[in-house]
Amino acid sequence: MATTVQILFQERKYPFFIFTLSFFTLSVLLLLLLISTSQFPTPFFSSQQHSSSSSSTASPPPPPPHHSISSSSPPPPPLLPPPQQSPSGSSGDGSAIADSSRKQPRKEDQLPGGGIDDNLSLDFKWKVCRGTEAVDYIPCLDNMKAIKALKSRRHMEHRERHCPKPNPRCLIPLPLGYRVPIPWPTSRDMIWFDNVPHPKLVEYKKDQNWVRKSGNYLVFPGGGTQFKDGVTNYIAFIEKTFPIIKWGKNIRVVLDVGCGVASFGGYLLDRDVITMSFAPKDEHEAQIQFALERGIPATLSVIGTQQLTFPDNSFDLIHCARCRVHWDADGGRPLMELNRILRPGGFYIWSATPVYRDDERDQSVWKAMVTLIKDICWKVVMKTVDATGIGLVIYQKPVSTSCYKERKKNDPLMCNGEARNISWYTPLRKCLPQLPHSASWPPLWPERLTAAPVSFSTKSDAQELFVSDTKHWSSLVSDTYMTGLGINWSYVRNVMDMNARYGGFAAALLHKPLWVMNVIPVHVPDTLPVIFDRGLIGIYHDWCEPFNTYPRTYDLLHSAFLFSNLTTRCDIIAVAVEMDRVLRPGGWILVIDVKETIMKLGVIFRSLHWSINLYEEQYLVGKKGFWRPNGGNVER
Repeated sequence: MATTVQILFQERKYPFFIFTLSFFTLSVLLLLLLISTSQFPTPFFSSQQHSSSSSSTASPPPPPPHHSISSSSPPPPPLLPPPQQSPSGSSGDGSAIADSSRKQPRKEDQLPGGGIDDNLSLDFKWKVCRGTEAVDYIPCLDNMKAIKALKSRRHMEHRERHCPKPNPRCLIPLPLGYRVPIPWPTSRDMIWFDNVPHPKLVEYKKDQNWVRKSGNYLVFPGGGTQFKDGVTNYIAFIEKTFPIIKWGKNIRVVLDVGCGVASFGGYLLDRDVITMSFAPKDEHEAQIQFALERGIPATLSVIGTQQLTFPDNSFDLIHCARCRVHWDADGGRPLMELNRILRPGGFYIWSATPVYRDDERDQSVWKAMVTLIKDICWKVVMKTVDATGIGLVIYQKPVSTSCYKERKKNDPLMCNGEARNISWYTPLRKCLPQLPHSASWPPLWPERLTAAPVSFSTKSDAQELFVSDTKHWSSLVSDTYMTGLGINWSYVRNVMDMNARYGGFAAALLHKPLWVMNVIPVHVPDTLPVIFDRGLIGIYHDWCEPFNTYPRTYDLLHSAFLFSNLTTRCDIIAVAVEMDRVLRPGGWILVIDVKETIMKLGVIFRSLHWSINLYEEQYLVGKKGFWRPNGGNVER
């Protein structure tokens, strides 16, 4: 007969019963723990399943307080947290957490599934970059040794790329008092001064309303050298004067040459226009850094001796407001470079003193411009002066070759008919590129985003590939990126797609209040013309070299199957260091690649004290912290 609980108690045998029950319960718990441990070993980064929630290490921080421009004393976001103490095993000078004396890596340094990368050392000795200018270091533009060795600076050679060899592996220190950036859209009009502590431009342009310092802020009133009545009125005046412009419909992709602090491009965003603003790193201190801190698309470049890193026939409209470029210099090569990248039928707006002043110097420049414009077959479609006395002229590029053939003098010559090359370290040319056989204008925005691109391949399956790519990214972004990777998208404004292909990732993010710099690596098939045809922006780059931007300028770096193709060409550790330079503290990386590459990257980024998580064994998500070696102290 079975012994009941009641009998056990009556016979005072309940101590034995309690002991038996406790032993059984403990055994079950231990068994469950062993099963859990065997299935999910502790990796060097957390391995996550796709779900809408994430672990505590990946949980996004609360959104920053919203700042109103009208507020007299807006509440400040949190200051830069104090430097973290080096964990056990770290040398304190920036070395990785791993200890080189340990024969076997620790369990937390293991890769998912228990495998380890025996070919990659875990002993990184990170150091902070040296020098007083280290906080804003741009390797290919601040190579003073190469710049001092130049034989000439006549054509702005000193503002062009001169990359150091080998690529630097030091880490950029943070400015003293660096804060979490003010979020968009407030950032368009005000940013933290301590994040970009450069006062020269405030003083230099104080009478032109470029930028003002107000307490802890830099404030951007929307003025400019040519925007005496404000940039919004200037933009409206252009469309009113020449209605064909149709901002955000007919004109979608704009290039602003010599953009200053990029207020023109910043306010065109209200009109559904995406503008690539560019300027050199020159005496207008940190103007592109201001633009990117504001959340406005911008890049560092100069019209010197080399082509701009954009494809032929790309921009709907190019704008220059006192951009200080001598268009007729060197036989007109600078203006012919604009002709190369301007879409057939596209417009060039020139607002400068030669357009509306009668003094001898300005008129001499105007006459030279008239001759050059005639030679390249552009036509004047509008010349006017606004209520403030500022004048502008609008030119249009031809859509056919008939004018070229009718010229009395074949100067400049037509470029020969060889295949177009990617404009990467390509010298400027004094010739006119052949116009495409089909020079039709893209559909109105936003239809052009999904329409068949004008420059698309004529291969039979090209359209099918384009549609498939668009659907793929739309699904992946909505179903996985937005909900399952632990990324706080409310913090994300400036995004870079490091291997953009057709721009599908950027197109899928169009509903978000952010913009994407689409990068086409120079070693892959050239699809950048397709990106521009879609109404998006992008640039060529070789990831074996540093990128032309200031430190701490992007909130999210996205890479799809880029690194597995770089390992035979580039130093993958140097590429990771460049990503650390470009990314803001609190910013994210999102990498899709083969497992071996993800494992290598995970080790590197973890040594930088980033929070690293792996989702579904294919999405590597990293969040950069505020850690710097040696507490961020700069070696001088």
